[in-house]
Amino acid sequence: MKEGLITRSTGKWYKAAVDGETVDCRLPGKFRLREEEVTNPLAVGDRVTLRIEEDGTGTVEKIHERTNYLPRKATHSKRGTQILAANIDRGWVVVAVRKPKFKPGFIDRFLVICQAYEVPAAVIFNKTDLAGKKDRNRMNEMAELYRELGYTVHLTSIFDKKSIEALNENLKEKISVFIGPSGAGKSSLLNAIDPELNLRTADVSKATTKGRHTTTKAELVRLQNGGFIVDTPGIRELGLVNIQPYELSLFFPEMRPWREHCKFYNCTHHHEPGCGVVEAFHEGKIHPERYNSYLNILESLEEEE
Repeated sequence: MKEGLITRSTGKWYKAAVDGETVDCRLPGKFRLREEEVTNPLAVGDRVTLRIEEDGTGTVEKIHERTNYLPRKATHSKRGTQILAANIDRGWVVVAVRKPKFKPGFIDRFLVICQAYEVPAAVIFNKTDLAGKKDRNRMNEMAELYRELGYTVHLTSIFDKKSIEALNENLKEKISVFIGPSGAGKSSLLNAIDPELNLRTADVSKATTKGRHTTTKAELVRLQNGGFIVDTPGIRELGLVNIQPYELSLFFPEMRPWREHCKFYNCTHHHEPGCGVVEAFHEGKIHPERYNSYLNILESLEEEE
């Protein structure tokens, strides 16, 4: 038996890092039957025990318990949940300052998911070389907001060596995931950190101002600094999984202290009387951008119900 780390899923076959080598392995059907609500019971980042067959391939005998994972709703009209990656040391949401212009709502959705699934989170504002004065002021304002909330924030450009070195330092010896809208520059950033990766990149579409998808499957790739990166498909929208409307404010750190002052235990902090969170918002203790994101996410959760 050998211990392995799943680095890629290619349909029925998986790739695992085992003793410095890559082994093709299969997942027996019994694991798929156990996880009815999960479309992929085995994800990149999973640690497994393999039985090595005579032909050099492996068979998964055990999937080790996860420390955390990042889910999203299954794609292609499938029911259930898809696991993007498991056992993550830090999740990075990557947004471009321009082309495509960043939306705080996307960042906040990702941060909620990380809070809910116990993944340490951080924010990258990329393509700072494209920022005009107005863009830069906006970026700096939002960067300061997220730092005050306790998140690590990096301002990056592939043309700014110091910003790449600072980010690289944060990725050493860790399993990290990059998530962001297509065109935000995730693959370009990774290429700048480790040119040997040679990940495919594409320009933002001039017609739609949205990025073109270049990554098609999640993959765990090793960096020269000893860390691993989960390079994920571009995601334009993040759906929240298994979060109830009344729970949402638990994943907004600045709202948690004020929940205790709400009149109702299941308050959604929108229309209920005697709401401590709404009162804190009106007193300027919760940033308008964040409260607006909260209301938009809350609306989407209530619609799903």
